[in-house]
Amino acid sequence: MAFLFSFAACSEAGSLTGKKILLIIAHKDFQEKEYSVPRKIFETEGATVEVASSSKEMAKGIFGMAIKPDMALQDVNANKYNAIVFVGGPGAEEYFINKYAHTIAQKAYRSNKVVGAICIAPVTLANAGVLRGKKATVSSGAAEELKRGGAIYTGKAVEQDGKIITANGPHVAGTFANLIVAELKK
Repeated sequence: MAFLFSFAACSEAGSLTGKKILLIIAHKDFQEKEYSVPRKIFETEGATVEVASSSKEMAKGIFGMAIKPDMALQDVNANKYNAIVFVGGPGAEEYFINKYAHTIAQKAYRSNKVVGAICIAPVTLANAGVLRGKKATVSSGAAEELKRGGAIYTGKAVEQDGKIITANGPHVAGTFANLIVAELKK
């Protein structure tokens, strides 16, 4: 029986082969754990992961991690991806009223793609109008901003409403990423 269990577990690995996921990070002060944990999970599952930011110059995390984005936000074609994920951290505020970030979120949502955001990044989705009438969560200090955008704030650590997946911080980055993986497997 152990052999069959091992075989089943192995057959699940790489189940996202052929899927593309875009991680959107702040150019300065993105949250490293909210970036690195999901990226590792997505790549372990076989997905291709690309990174966008407001600049193609080296992006810096709050604890010093440096990432060279694959593209600038204005060059993103949302149609190329199966999932778009907005990474949090204090720098994510740069996307709260960013027209490119809003357009990406709106196009992904309208195209029935998985749209994720963690920490304060769900505020960008709310401001883009994609959370109207949807259950969502965010770091507690930004709950009112989510509500102003029409979201139904639940206060949960991780929330899923259809293909929209939100989380409230780095402590649930793995759970958040695994929900995105599960949605992409459907």
